[in-house]
Amino acid sequence: MNLAPASRRARLRSSRGFTLVELLTVLVILGILAALVLPKFSGRTEEARVTAAQTQIAAFGTALDSFEVDTGSYPRGQDGLTQLVVRPSDVTNWRGPYLKSDIPVDPWGHPYIYEYPGKVNPNGYDIRSAGPDGQVGTADDIVNASYTAK
Repeated sequence: MNLAPASRRARLRSSRGFTLVELLTVLVILGILAALVLPKFSGRTEEARVTAAQTQIAAFGTALDSFEVDTGSYPRGQDGLTQLVVRPSDVTNWRGPYLKSDIPVDPWGHPYIYEYPGKVNPNGYDIRSAGPDGQVGTADDIVNASYTAK
């Protein structure tokens, strides 16, 4: 009687791994799950970007307020945010840098816009992200952490 080779063949057959049909079945199931789940998260991505822009604008605001306390006024000119990192030659009592790193771009890859005095806040400054559409002056702009959806 030769039982050992038969049991060895049975073990080899059961330990070969997954068949092509099993792998394709798993891939189809994963594809269906991805098709159902990903659209639900795509809207959250935009919300997260808006929140990130609002948070960065608030951080700029804190840095600008510190700049104003030290120097007596807010930065002037379009390069006002740069003055938070690089000492301006015409400003006394600058104790910066007021930000830990260079000026980041907004979550959509566009530069933040600084205006002093501001158009929205004429007694202060405006910090603006052009928002998802990248166009300044549209409804999706984020200004001083205020956001109005389209």
